[in-house]
Amino acid sequence: MSVREDGIRLPDGTEGLYGIVDKPTYALVIPRDDDGRLHLVEQYRYPVGGRRWEFPAGTAPDRADQDPAELAVRELVEETGLAAEHMTLLGTLDCAPGMSSQRGNVYLATGLTAGPPRREHSEQDMRAAWFTTAELTAMIRRGALTDAQSLAAWALLTLHDAGT
Repeated sequence: MSVREDGIRLPDGTEGLYGIVDKPTYALVIPRDDDGRLHLVEQYRYPVGGRRWEFPAGTAPDRADQDPAELAVRELVEETGLAAEHMTLLGTLDCAPGMSSQRGNVYLATGLTAGPPRREHSEQDMRAAWFTTAELTAMIRRGALTDAQSLAAWALLTLHDAGT
């Protein structure tokens, strides 16, 4: 990650500074089994001071430029141990376009086979669990799932499932 301030000029000629956080593109994966259950991970998120449930996601190591589909496969295995027979691109998200250049690609993973996770050292406190759609919806309603990228990915999955 890098942080920079760019000098800008507004349409009326006024000058100012714009702070930008540059981060590499990430992949977010929604693992869904044959029964329609969804696999989420939970970990401590230092900036918000608490544990958060979210869909598996991440960037390539050392800011490497990696094919988004390959990155999705890597993140899924790394965080959950799951391998997918099918990866379907659901869409692209801008993480926080008012302050960050980071974008993400959202995939639906199906035809899953379980295996051991290959978590990074920083993910040693990560937990994982399966949830039904009803359980996930209840988590969102009660504020147990607040990760913006996961919520946006859920919206993309909902549109995909509706055929729109």
